[in-house]
Amino acid sequence: MGRVKTIRKQYKGWENCIEISNGIVDLIATTDVGPRIIRFGFIGKENEFCEVESQIGKIGGDEWNIFGGHRLWHSPEHKPRSYEPDNAKIEYWEKENGIVLSQPVEAWAQIKKEIEVTISPNKAQVTLLHRLINKGAWPIKLAAWALTVMAPGGKVIIPQVTKDTGLLPNRMISLWPYTKLNDHRVYWGEKYITLLHDSNAKEAFKIGMPNEDGWAAYVNHGHLFIKQFQHVKGVLYPDFGASSFETYTCDYMTEIESLSPLVALEPDESVEHMEIWSLYDNVKVPESEEEIEEIILPFIKRT
Repeated sequence: MGRVKTIRKQYKGWENCIEISNGIVDLIATTDVGPRIIRFGFIGKENEFCEVESQIGKIGGDEWNIFGGHRLWHSPEHKPRSYEPDNAKIEYWEKENGIVLSQPVEAWAQIKKEIEVTISPNKAQVTLLHRLINKGAWPIKLAAWALTVMAPGGKVIIPQVTKDTGLLPNRMISLWPYTKLNDHRVYWGEKYITLLHDSNAKEAFKIGMPNEDGWAAYVNHGHLFIKQFQHVKGVLYPDFGASSFETYTCDYMTEIESLSPLVALEPDESVEHMEIWSLYDNVKVPESEEEIEEIILPFIKRT
């Protein structure tokens, strides 16, 4: 503890991965494909991220693979732009307490993706700086979109906007065509929304919303994963103009996703989006809003 180590290693069929650890947590990034962070967790314990077993270790091919783990996309979602395969080798270089992952320019979209990863030397916390660079000839309107595919079996906790706006609305929710408001996995609380993963529920569910508090949490394996990010007020976001946070679930995983504001990127310009991940042990799954405030909020205030 107190010293960050970076080593090259094989991981589940990928020969060229990078492991960063600080004696408390470890993180594994692929360089045979990506950029993807395929593992994050306490050393010797469960991967907090989903691994799609049928795809782990695959390289090459013309089809996009979810793989699992953490990835960087550009929003709004659209085929084929969002689904350009990232099945080829990427560059990486080491930095103080971390690495930079750099993808070749996407052939179709002409976007270059980079993720700077920095691990704290003395606690279970990682800072990620996501970067999209327009390498095309024309401006592109987009948002940086950081998606973390969580292991099955957990519960997402999302704070709602609670400010008093008098006679005017104070929040909105984006709903996808397949989203059912009466889905048994979602709980619509007064202050929080929770989404429970269910391996027996094959139907997809997705919502987006303004997340002015700038955090979301996932409780699984007795561990608490917190994702923090900045919500910028008064600007346009993707998906009805206000979705700085989105979450998606199906039978094998749950995604927690943060987004930057929409920007018009001129050629060679870039947009950056930061996340901070924190991980805590021995945390009970809250069963009510009262328990969220009793169990989860003290960790949010600590990070």
